[in-house]
Amino acid sequence: MKVVVASTEEQERHIDELVEQLYTELFPKFFPDGEIHKLKEQNVLKPQDSDQMFNSNLKDAFQIISSLQAIVAVLEHIEDCKHGQDYQKMFERNCKNLNDYGYYFPMTFSQFKHAKSQNGEFSQYIKPANDWIV
Repeated sequence: MKVVVASTEEQERHIDELVEQLYTELFPKFFPDGEIHKLKEQNVLKPQDSDQMFNSNLKDAFQIISSLQAIVAVLEHIEDCKHGQDYQKMFERNCKNLNDYGYYFPMTFSQFKHAKSQNGEFSQYIKPANDWIV
């Protein structure tokens, strides 16, 4: 008999927040809206219903959170990385981990490294500074 501890609601929410952070803060820095829209259509970082059940234990949720956090950290510092090989290995290892857990992430390190900067460009995916219309 094996005892498995279920993931907490906070962990599930944190996974959703990290995925949202990638879509609203990081992807718009690297890709135009058309490409981000294609990623959403391809269900990038959206697990299948069968994978949701598989990922609902404490250990798996922790692994997914750790991988998402590592990818976020690499992407936030990709421009000033002096040790590109180390960052690339970390990125690829965590992408593989996400894909193993059913979180489809087909992106490569070079796609982000060689992407034309979208800073200063308007994007519908960027999180608004506030929710109030003036």
